[in-house]
Amino acid sequence: MLGEKESQSLCQKVLQRCGNDPAEVLLSVDENALTRFANNTIHQNVSEVNINLTVRYFIGKRMGTASTNRMDTEALDRLVERARANAKASPEDPDYPGLPGKAAYSPVKAFDSLTAEYSPMQRAKAVGEVCRPAWEKGLNASGAFSTGIREIIIANSEGLFAYFATTNADFQTILMGEGDASARAQGSAWRVGDVPVEQLGQQAIQKAVAGKNPQIIPPGEYTVVFEHYVTVDLLAMLNFYGMSAQAVLEGRSWMNNRMNSKAMSDMVSIWDDGLDPKGSPMPFDSEGVPKRRVDIVSHGVVQGPVYDRYTGKKAGKDSTGHALHPTMRSLGPLPTNLFMAPGNVSLEEMIRSTEKGLYINRFWYTRLVHPSDCVITGMTRDGVFMIENGEITYPVKNLRFTQSYVHALADVESVGKETHLLADGIGNIASRVPAVKIRRFNFTGSTV
Repeated sequence: MLGEKESQSLCQKVLQRCGNDPAEVLLSVDENALTRFANNTIHQNVSEVNINLTVRYFIGKRMGTASTNRMDTEALDRLVERARANAKASPEDPDYPGLPGKAAYSPVKAFDSLTAEYSPMQRAKAVGEVCRPAWEKGLNASGAFSTGIREIIIANSEGLFAYFATTNADFQTILMGEGDASARAQGSAWRVGDVPVEQLGQQAIQKAVAGKNPQIIPPGEYTVVFEHYVTVDLLAMLNFYGMSAQAVLEGRSWMNNRMNSKAMSDMVSIWDDGLDPKGSPMPFDSEGVPKRRVDIVSHGVVQGPVYDRYTGKKAGKDSTGHALHPTMRSLGPLPTNLFMAPGNVSLEEMIRSTEKGLYINRFWYTRLVHPSDCVITGMTRDGVFMIENGEITYPVKNLRFTQSYVHALADVESVGKETHLLADGIGNIASRVPAVKIRRFNFTGSTV
């Protein structure tokens, strides 16, 4: 780790090279270690340390960006030269809002020394608690267990400086068995002690054993009980295709024509809060703007999107602290620490209350069909089971679906009382979500 003092010194060296021109420095330091396994055997231990330094250089309303992972004097000189040259070659942007000034940040803890010091032997021991019982059941376990440290530092020529250090842990496994049986489990946290590796493995083993020889069922509308692995896909698609102010301003968000109106069930509340330690917190965005809670859907009523400074200026709004890294800024602002409110029933109670329906563990390969209703097509995977008279009766072949996620959340019948944190490596987005039961969901065919 660089630490706050050394990272501030490095940022100042870069800014000094920019002279009197406005500039911004974004520095990230990552120390990641991963234990990967397949065929019930660990086959890879890797560790990586990387520093990434990105500069945004401004000449009037022209901006140039350049990045490097070298920190020597020559590399810093070349970095600023490339950023300056890119700014000179870029067109003016009349909507450029300028750089933010100094800010005060709310304290939030997301650093765990046990996670930072977690060893390959400790990861191996945890993985063994999954692989051994999988082998005993005749299953094939594969997956990965990762732990790491990240430092994020932002500084600019207006005097802004922000530093935050966090840890992370993530365990994922897929179990394969005979007769097309498969199951998946995942857990994420900034404290490795909050990732129940053995329990996740047991859950996947039980589903894989029960999923042997699935049956084909006809397509159509079914009542569904979704594990939290499906719920996180619902939120991810709603996020990428509509929770951004950029999507709203461009008229391609599912929020358009739904603002301040009820579009989902009373039981659905979704928000983003970068300061909540129950998620994967981060007190500021990639412009150094302080984060705050943003209600996106409140008891079914659509509240509005998140903003960065660029979209905020266009819309006449303040930034909500949701700017992404400069290399991802074309996506617009996005929530990165999402929450969906829990309900008051257990997963087992959802199943018992279902006369006929499907219990589904996971979606995959989900893709957008139409943005205005967030219509998504995709497939089930790693565990689909028929529910009859409140009991799981037999496994089902995977199905393809085409369904509006907005309409699906309007048909929510119940929400699970337990929530689970799942991290997505793309964009460093994390979501804490419950299981949900939905009255009707449209399946268009089998995947076999």
